[in-house]
Amino acid sequence: MVTDARTPLTPKGASNLSILLRQTAARLRKETAVVRGNVTWTWSDVDARVDALAAALEGSGIGRGDVIMLHAPNSRDYVTVMFAAWRVGAIITPTNCKLTSEELVALADVVRPALLVLAERAVDHARALARLRTWTISDSDVAGGGSDVGRLIDEHLGAHVHDVEVMAGDPAWYFFTSGSSGRPKAAVLTHDHLAFIINNHIADLMPGLSNDDATLVLAPLSHGAGIHVLTHVARGAGIVLLPGESLDVAEAWSLIAQHRVSTMFTVPTILNRLVSAVTEDTDHSSLRQVIYAGAPITRQDQRRAYDVLGPVIEQYYGLAEVTGAITVLPPAMHEVVPTYEGIVTAGYPRTGMTISIKDAEGRSVPTGERGEICVVGPAVFAGYLDNDVANAKAFRDGWFRTGDLGVVDEHGLLYITGRASDMYISGGSNIDPREVEEKILAHPHVRAVGVVGAPDAEWGEVGYAVVVVDPGLTEGDLLAWCRERMARYKAPKLVHVVEQLPTTAYGKVTTPVLRELLQEAGLWPEVRVR
Repeated sequence: MVTDARTPLTPKGASNLSILLRQTAARLRKETAVVRGNVTWTWSDVDARVDALAAALEGSGIGRGDVIMLHAPNSRDYVTVMFAAWRVGAIITPTNCKLTSEELVALADVVRPALLVLAERAVDHARALARLRTWTISDSDVAGGGSDVGRLIDEHLGAHVHDVEVMAGDPAWYFFTSGSSGRPKAAVLTHDHLAFIINNHIADLMPGLSNDDATLVLAPLSHGAGIHVLTHVARGAGIVLLPGESLDVAEAWSLIAQHRVSTMFTVPTILNRLVSAVTEDTDHSSLRQVIYAGAPITRQDQRRAYDVLGPVIEQYYGLAEVTGAITVLPPAMHEVVPTYEGIVTAGYPRTGMTISIKDAEGRSVPTGERGEICVVGPAVFAGYLDNDVANAKAFRDGWFRTGDLGVVDEHGLLYITGRASDMYISGGSNIDPREVEEKILAHPHVRAVGVVGAPDAEWGEVGYAVVVVDPGLTEGDLLAWCRERMARYKAPKLVHVVEQLPTTAYGKVTTPVLRELLQEAGLWPEVRVR
């Protein structure tokens, strides 16, 4: 008998993510799990703290399907909160700790948390969200005091809480995207979805990851670094936290040597700072994978990182909605990185994922032609929470539309050429800012650049370039250099030199922050384009 593959089958259970910690703690009880400053916890310690906090949650009526919003910088008990939430069947919602109180209110309105776990010092945020039940969190070790999380754990140590059973498709993490405008969007990541991501990260990024490894956490656990840490919990690899809230690169290199750190997740800005701080005395011999993602990297910075650190740097490409699992560029491909029109490849598809480049009508384009990067596979999220409009825009014929533009070559390598939303039209021609940026970066004295389309009475839109340059290179000289090497319609009309490119709270250089900088400098044109 032939069965219609679309016929609904019996719902199946899924592994609660909490089991990752439970299994590791049973297998590696006394091995190092979390290190921050002079405090070290074993896997048994962490599991006991999760049980204790889970008992406190249950005692407060927090359980299956409830949302716990976590707004704090990295701390020792950050992972405790995450796993305690899953242990009782709740949904964790970590947020960027740099967000303002007003921005956090907007996120809370989307996910409607039953509990807010808030940094002890976030007084303004507490006031703005006074309507919510709130527990504080910090690394404070004051006897009989400290944060609510620490106190509640102390009060419930010795409790044992069974992992709540979950089903395939049950939400585990509401992951806010880093979009810069409009209604905040919470990507729904499920227990089974994240289990695939963890396996995929280990297989494609960190093959052989084990309890002999350790990672140094350099970025907020609210986003990509948090996913990276889950892989280490699964395999019992140690997690080393920076002792402070900001990155001290000298201190980071000292911790890498001290704890024999082998894997790290970074973004290009952090990678550049680490590379710049390397000296003859820097010991980076333990590093096996230095993974960077989250923003484009220039060819110069990529090559410099490879030359300084060796064949350990590794890139992945992916959005929050695909939890970083679209492509990988492994260390072996970094010595001579293939390029397309000056843009370095983002690598090949991740295991189990399929990429298609599609035109505006949703049709696949031939190899070598530019279009929107669309993906299917188990890494794709379940959709945006309570946002039918956004879901309708994000999916077409089952494919997730990334909003990124790109090309796939005959070898299956992907090249990301820009964001569809960032393109501008000058004199009737579509211009991809990323392409212009790459051409400007070819100037030997340009260190960083961001290009944005600005309204223009004659051409409709023109490019404005915000640049970081070496001393001596003037705006006029760079404009002349561009006009000699680019088609007239692609060359920027204006160059504005700054000491550092502006970024969002997520560390990204985006069109809105570039536009805002130019407006504040009085350079944005007051032109109405029909």
